[in-house]
Amino acid sequence: MPIKVLIIDDSALMRSMLTQIIGGAADLQVVGAAPDPIVAREMIKALNPDVLTLDVEMPRMNGLEFLDRLMRLRPMPVVMISSLTKRGSEVTMQALELGAVDFIAKPRAESAGLLEAYAEDIREKIRAARGAQLMTVPRAKPGLAAAVTAAPRVIGAPLSRRALDETLIAIGASTGGTEAIKAVLAGLPQEVPGIVIVQHMPESFTASFAARLDSLSRVTVIEAKGGERIQPGHAYLAPGHSHLLVRRSGGSYFTELSQADPVNRHRPAVDVLFRSVAQHARRNAVGVILTGMGKDGAQGMLDMHEAGAWNIGQDQESCVVYGMPREAALVGALDEVAPLTQVAERVLQRLRSYG
Repeated sequence: MPIKVLIIDDSALMRSMLTQIIGGAADLQVVGAAPDPIVAREMIKALNPDVLTLDVEMPRMNGLEFLDRLMRLRPMPVVMISSLTKRGSEVTMQALELGAVDFIAKPRAESAGLLEAYAEDIREKIRAARGAQLMTVPRAKPGLAAAVTAAPRVIGAPLSRRALDETLIAIGASTGGTEAIKAVLAGLPQEVPGIVIVQHMPESFTASFAARLDSLSRVTVIEAKGGERIQPGHAYLAPGHSHLLVRRSGGSYFTELSQADPVNRHRPAVDVLFRSVAQHARRNAVGVILTGMGKDGAQGMLDMHEAGAWNIGQDQESCVVYGMPREAALVGALDEVAPLTQVAERVLQRLRSYG
């Protein structure tokens, strides 16, 4: 049975384009296209779609308001179609907090090759959304950043100077990762080793994501620019246009950006980060692989494991999409598997073993 998709977008051009793209796959079927959420509400009842694609800026009711109501009354997989603007990226972060499985930026009218790559990306996201586990944890309402649940109290002995100065935490994630990364960082104290992060995300969204993480966690989170000395209590997020790597010089770790070709169809790629951590931090590294579609990060995490690093993966039950952690487990790269709610504490337990 093909996956039934309902498109919700106020632009007739976008509805037509998405209908052609999605309907071009044998395993996907566009059952309807609604110009606004009011019409969509009746179409959902009549057509019972498996997945929605949802625009944000629409007449009569905006996408966030509709998503909020949908996830409370009839939870179902939603892929947001987001504009490549600062406003679009901020709203997308809020939509993911409300329960959207994933998002994709609106296509640019460029080459046929880029449009075909976009078409394959949105098809893959819809397939992943169909099999995604919808998160049922309470989510903050849009625009209430100050009221988002406070980071949980961190209990336990402080980390040693050696753990803070010599070790490195590397995190990789994809589908569902924005909320998973937020949960991990929320469970860490301010006094923690430097953190490097890759989340599959377009370049126009990573700055907003870094700012969102910074506002909701004890550590300072920035979008990496390249050349920063990696400091304790700081996290460095890969920008959407470049691979993030680490290097060691004079006893310190530094960030490095690369415009090399995509790896596993991604730039930034988790494998690229993890392989550089394996090379430069070796046994002084902790690897974390979280929810995501595909296999990116598995081989890089195996390199870390073979270099002496300690790695943990998110368990299947708490993943939105159990792809990347599963692949890491299959190649033997993981030392431990844990629910998302326990990942931060397991990492801290490991770091406390560094005397």
